[in-house]
Amino acid sequence: MAVMNCVTPIEKNEFAQQEILAARNAFLQYNEQKQAELLVVMPINEAVAVLSECSINHVQALLDQLDTMGEEVRKRHFAHGLGLICSEVETTEDYLTTSVLAHVKQRIGWIIGLALLGIVSGLIIASYEDTLAQLVLLAIYMPVIAAAGGNTGSQAATLVIRALAMGELKKRQWLDVMWKEFRVSLFIAASISCVVMIRIFYFSGDTSTGGFALNSIALAIGVALSIQVILSTTLGGLLPIIARALKLDPAVLVSPVLASVVDISGMLIYFSTVNYYLGLS
Repeated sequence: MAVMNCVTPIEKNEFAQQEILAARNAFLQYNEQKQAELLVVMPINEAVAVLSECSINHVQALLDQLDTMGEEVRKRHFAHGLGLICSEVETTEDYLTTSVLAHVKQRIGWIIGLALLGIVSGLIIASYEDTLAQLVLLAIYMPVIAAAGGNTGSQAATLVIRALAMGELKKRQWLDVMWKEFRVSLFIAASISCVVMIRIFYFSGDTSTGGFALNSIALAIGVALSIQVILSTTLGGLLPIIARALKLDPAVLVSPVLASVVDISGMLIYFSTVNYYLGLS
């Protein structure tokens, strides 16, 4: 938690200064645990007025206590009312006032590192040249695998990032997020796989199938696509929580990391599954 350089002034018009000081003195007579419990039941405007008369260190300790108690939404209300930053990934300036150089320094390391990691995808494709030579139809659906994984993973990540920002989710709920996204991914995977398989059955035309039955090819691609969507969606839901736990900015980290992981895993899943089902070398 960090204090903003320019703290927003607290509106105290509703309470006389003497009343606030009296309430603060009475409030401080209790131990920290009891104070946190009182903050849970106090009206937010009254609690903010009392906390504004306490030391920053004490306020931070109480807000951390609220987080431990599962009161993250209330914690954020207090923090914002006091002009504090209650997330380790928030910056002291907003998007437009942050300098271009600061944005570059924040992003470029991940982008360069993950761009180099992207070479792995090319190496995987190169290692399966014989598979592509035997069945040209596979090349047509390679972008589908990558796009489906990236899109479903990004959707899940965006929803979880928003939930974290709004205080609807806590880091310790990662298992609940994983279980929910896994169930969602099953339905999405089944739907998109059916669409792609139908596309292969009815619109492949004169595309060379390398002597393999079209239904076998469609099944292999459908299974690979399902695995990729399930993995990507579940990972997309977990990455923002992992980033937050590591005190990294999910908005900066999740999209490029997810794209790189999906590209690499997608190619491995695609070719491994197709080789297994079709018996390709």
